[in-house]
Amino acid sequence: MVERGVAVVVEDDDDIRSTLAEVLRQSGFAVHSTASGIEGVDAVREHNPDIVTMDVGLPDFDGIEASRRIRTFSDAYLIIVSGRVDEADTLMGFEAGADDYLTKPFRPRELRARIAAMLRRPRTLREAPAERAQPTRRGRPAPSAEQLRTGRPPAGPEQAEGEPSAGAAPGCCDFAHRGLALHEASRQAVINGEPVDLTRTQFDILLVLMENGRTVQTKADLVRRLRNEPYNTGSFVTAGEERAVEVHVGNLRKRLGDSSNHPRWVETVRGVGYRMTP
Repeated sequence: MVERGVAVVVEDDDDIRSTLAEVLRQSGFAVHSTASGIEGVDAVREHNPDIVTMDVGLPDFDGIEASRRIRTFSDAYLIIVSGRVDEADTLMGFEAGADDYLTKPFRPRELRARIAAMLRRPRTLREAPAERAQPTRRGRPAPSAEQLRTGRPPAGPEQAEGEPSAGAAPGCCDFAHRGLALHEASRQAVINGEPVDLTRTQFDILLVLMENGRTVQTKADLVRRLRNEPYNTGSFVTAGEERAVEVHVGNLRKRLGDSSNHPRWVETVRGVGYRMTP
């Protein structure tokens, strides 16, 4: 079996914790299991996992608070697995930084499918050292933090550092708009040279919007993109998934310091979706 990485399970029910751990092991993960919020946060900090599953009803503090704490230092894929089925609980989970929300009782096959869908999304710098050296779609290598701050392009293979590159496009990012810049391969975002800490889902949504500029992206478009599906599949998108996109966009705006009423970057087209500002 191919080793996919590390997973942390946070679940106080012994049977469910064992089931989650077994599903993750079968999916190729080394698993660390915990039974409380504080243990779960500590385990994520210690093991730097790729996947975290989080129960909501924990004996010390709930999984929503644990998720918020984890999001202050980790960009792991975070799946809340909960018996709470109300829409308000689901939205609270997404607002706390969850990438997905699975209700109990769950089918192991569905959990494996959701994990596989998340892993098809681009990985971050710390997780894929081999990918970091690959060029982006536009043929540019990943920039260093200093290059992102200064806007200087990386040196080419035959170019001494500090010399201009003949015919090189200005800057070292794939997309830039009103002081906001993204580099897709390294999954780095900066505003006026200052790094911005985005979750995986927030980065993916912003990337789609910046790729398409003034072309409106519907909520269904964004849901399918987060599933790593082409836009034209016509696959079913639930109202809950569209509402989750609204929450993710709201969280993205908070991270950017943007305003929905007077947006600098992300503009809402009421009744349709989102696009970048002019």
